[in-house]
Amino acid sequence: MSLSDLLSTSFVQHAFYAVTAVALAAGAVGYFVVLRHQAFAAHAIGHVGFAGAAGAVLIGFSPIVGLLVFCLGAGLLIGIGGASLDESDTVVGVTLTAALGLGVLFISLYSGYANATYSILFGQILGVTWDDVGLVAALSLGVLLVVSLSYRPLLFASVDAQSAAARGLSIRAMSLLFMALLAITTVVAIQIVGVLLVFSLLVAPAAAAEVLTSRPLRATGLAMAIALGSAWAGLFFGVWIGGPVSFWITALAASSYLGARLFDRNRVRHVRRALA
Repeated sequence: MSLSDLLSTSFVQHAFYAVTAVALAAGAVGYFVVLRHQAFAAHAIGHVGFAGAAGAVLIGFSPIVGLLVFCLGAGLLIGIGGASLDESDTVVGVTLTAALGLGVLFISLYSGYANATYSILFGQILGVTWDDVGLVAALSLGVLLVVSLSYRPLLFASVDAQSAAARGLSIRAMSLLFMALLAITTVVAIQIVGVLLVFSLLVAPAAAAEVLTSRPLRATGLAMAIALGSAWAGLFFGVWIGGPVSFWITALAASSYLGARLFDRNRVRHVRRALA
């Protein structure tokens, strides 16, 4: 089958629309993850979601339902208990520990073969249906809309929480908002790259963008562009060359950060030489 034939198939087209929506949301929210130094929270929420997926399968529901409930619950719990960025790691660690214990319990109680649950671990991008695309697109659009409406106060609270509080901005409300956005973005991203790799799609493009520019709006746009490029190229390589699409996406996203660091190092070296 030729490349054009592959790209014209419905499952590849569904995957293309899904990765586009997810990459845009992950890039926008990922910038705040890096800015607020809450990469651990992004990592933990995905694993909490796996426990929710396992619990949903145990009681006969779709794993997506459990994924959404547990991720949102964990995000709100972390936001309430760790509104201060200095104390959030402890709350995240306790939440992650409890969720992993529940996940082990749910899997041990399930007597069947939880294929739908295990697919959450590694992503199922080439198996998404048109209904899945609609759900992912709706959630991603909602995330982008909320980010655009709350961008300035969320940025202010992320950069200088004390000054923001002195100006009357509720740091706890901003923390809850951010964690809810992170939880929803994690849910949609897990559909693409899985629990084990969602961390890289949320963090690597944003980290690369932060290295390349210090301007917030430009960095946010660049993070979205890098995530989108990684998603598109990863899907192309997975379909044309072979191998898991989630591997290609995360490998390219991680490579973008490495490339950004090398570029920044060379740029600094040239500036020093020019000043010498």
